[in-house]
This record gives sequence, structure tokens and C-alpha cells, in this order.
Amino acid sequence: MTAPAVVLPRWRKLSLLGALYFAQGMPFGFQAMALPVLLRERGVSLSAIGYASALALPWMLKALWAPLVDRYGSARFGRRRSWIVPMLALMGGLLGATAAGYAYAEVSLQSLLLVVFLSNLFAATQDIAVDGLAVELLEREELGLGNVAQYAGYRLGMLTSGGLLLAFSESLGWSNYFKVLATLTALVLLLFLLLLPREPEPSAEQGAARETFRALLRTVWRTVGTAQGAWVLVFLATYRVGETLIDGMFKPFLVDQGFTREQLGWWLGTYGSLAAVVGSLLGGLLATKLSVHRALSAILVARLLPLAASWAIATPSVWGGAPGAEAVIGITCLENAVGAALSTVLFAFMMGAVDKRIGATHYTLLASVEVFGKSPGYFFCGVIADGWGIPATFFLGVLLSAWVLVLWRAQRLRWQAPLAAAAVICGWWVGARVAGAAPAPPDGPAAVSSGTAAAPASAGEPR
Repeated sequence: MTAPAVVLPRWRKLSLLGALYFAQGMPFGFQAMALPVLLRERGVSLSAIGYASALALPWMLKALWAPLVDRYGSARFGRRRSWIVPMLALMGGLLGATAAGYAYAEVSLQSLLLVVFLSNLFAATQDIAVDGLAVELLEREELGLGNVAQYAGYRLGMLTSGGLLLAFSESLGWSNYFKVLATLTALVLLLFLLLLPREPEPSAEQGAARETFRALLRTVWRTVGTAQGAWVLVFLATYRVGETLIDGMFKPFLVDQGFTREQLGWWLGTYGSLAAVVGSLLGGLLATKLSVHRALSAILVARLLPLAASWAIATPSVWGGAPGAEAVIGITCLENAVGAALSTVLFAFMMGAVDKRIGATHYTLLASVEVFGKSPGYFFCGVIADGWGIPATFFLGVLLSAWVLVLWRAQRLRWQAPLAAAAVICGWWVGARVAGAAPAPPDGPAAVSSGTAAAPASAGEPR
């Protein structure tokens, strides 16, 4: 006898997706927000901090094993549940073991980096199954709200690990820090089992390409092998390169200015993540009221404002001195809000474009290209900043972000290379001269990126 179809109310779908993305956001929140601050406090060079972004490698490469996640799973337990439950359990166990390690001794930096890498591996694998589940659960009219729930949950996870807990880490201690993360992961696992006791049966269309692994791969190739599909991949791989050049060095820049870990935890992690949640809601509203093309065009233009402001406060000749607390908080909130709106609209576009026969694999491929496209900026931002200085690096990031507007409007590949080359040359020439061609500062938080000494005594006060 065939089991009745599972029909979930909208609130349960959104709660389910929000909780799962919350768990996935915690490991990356620690890496993106807390780890750069901790490394810079220990005197790690800007180049090494940039290289630490390689810990997110599982997010870039997850498309390699996405077909396995899409194809295999227990029909009795649930194809998506077969992956989501073990990944949550592994991530919670790893965080609990790390908490126990800190309770008895100081965990070495190498061990901590390994924990971050493994947490990203478990979260990225879970993300493949969750994306496939979202494609199967959400109706077309629910895509905007669904992506708001996903992005808001992810940012709240980042806020928790990289904002609130970072701000209180000195009083909590690292053992309690990781105990909280492990407990929250266990609660998400319990909530998932309660909200989705049984998976909906896949439709005939969704199951058609999973008959064989080879058939699934052939369907993927046919789906992305068109001219429009190639343009989408190029856009996803480049639309955030300039932004990541700035974002990767913004936290070390603020450490060099003398701001404390507690201040950065509140400003970047907590205030920034709350602004991102608001921006995600606005992005979901735009995706519902406007066409995706018009919404993306408007947000890509708006994104230039906080990026240009970041360059301005990093350039003494433009700002007229060192940045104050109000400027840092304002720019952080604006950048996070605009960035979240951009991500929400873009993910709604991606989810609406996937072939449901290969939902998890197709969406994961697009998402992997998007993550991989951000990686060069994070990976090389430290090298560029060491060589050119932070002001010139930030100026290059603004120019590359402006170039993406041209790529989005033109939607032609042939202009990509010359425009990118022109942006790099102009970024180096103009940025170096605006910065006064200042030599790179010595490594360590005692030196300010512009080449002037920091004033720790008044670092947190308006200047």
C-alpha cells in the first residue's frame, strides 16, 4: 500500500529550512568573523590570513560529490534525511570534542584549523541535501520567502558563532564557546526530525534522471552546456570578486586600527548579521515585487556605496584621519544589508532556474561556482594588501564590482577579459597614488595598514 503524500504547511517548510541553514552558518561564521581576528591578534601576516580562506574548500568543491548525494540514500529513512541527519550528528560531535579538548588544555592552532575544515566539510555536504530538499518542497511562489528563510537562518548562525559568542569569548572561554555550538547543533537535529518525520515522495520528473548515475551526469551536461548556461556560470564566478577583496582585509584593517575583539564581535558579527537579516527580507520583497533582472540590477548598483565607503575610511588622504566607531558600524551594517539582499535575490534566481530532475546536483553546481568565484578574492587579498597596501586593494575591489555591472548588463562573454584587465590596471595605478604609494606595513596588529601608527587608547571612540 502506497503511503499518503506528505504535504507540509508553509510555516513548517520555512522553519525547517531556516533551522538547517542556521546550523550550516555556524562553522563559516567562526571562520569568516572570528578566525581572522584571532589570527591577527597572534601576529599572523595578512597573506597567511588570506590563505586561511582555503579552509572553506569543501564549499567550493561540493559539486564533485553532489551527484552521489543526489543519487544515493535510503528510501525507507528518506533520501535527503539519509545525509542531513549524519552530517548534523558528525558536526555536533566534532564541536563537542573540541569543547572537551579546551576543557583540559589549550587546543593548538593547527588542531583548531582542522576543526574548522572538517566542520565546513560536514556543513557543505549537508547543504547539498538541504538544497535538494528545498527544491522539492518549495512551490514557485514560495521561492522568495524560502530563500529569505535560508539566508536569514544562515546569517543568524554566523551571528551566533562569529558575533555574539565572539563578543563574549573572553568571559566564556573557548570550552564553553564550543559547548554552546555543539548544543545548538544537537537542537537543530532534534527540530529537523520533529518537523520532517517523513520525506515527501519525489515526483516522476524529479526521479527520472536518478535511474542511473550516468544518466544524471548526462542531464547535468545538457542543462549547463548552453550559451545562456555558460554566461550564468561566468556571472556567478565573478560577481563578488571585488567585494571579497575588501571583505577579506576589512577585519585585519580594523584590528590594526586598535579596535578590540569585543568591539569587532558586536559590530561585525552582531550588528552586521542583524542588518543582513533585514537586507534579506528586503531582497525577498524585491524578488517578489520586481523581476529578478531588475532587482539584481538595482542591488548591484547599491552595492557600490558601502564598498566605496570602505575604501574611503581606509585612505587617510580621503577620510582625513583614522575611522571612528560610527563610521565602521554604519559601513558594516550597510554592506551586510546590501550583500544579503543581493544573495537572496540571486539565490531565488538560481533556484528557479534549476532542473528539478537533478535539483540538488544542478543547484549545488551553481552554488559551488558562486562560492568558488568568491575564493580568489579571499585567497589573494592578503598578498595584494601586503604588496599594494590596503587602500589600493580596496580601490581595486570597487572597480571590479563596477565591472560586474557591465557584465550583467551586456550579458556577453567577449567583453569580460579586456574589462577585467582594464580594472586591474586602473585599480593599481589610481589606488596606489591615492594612497600616496605608502610602503606595506610590518606584520602584526601594532602597525596600521595606511602606514601610520594606531592609537589604541581611543580606538573605540569617534575620531
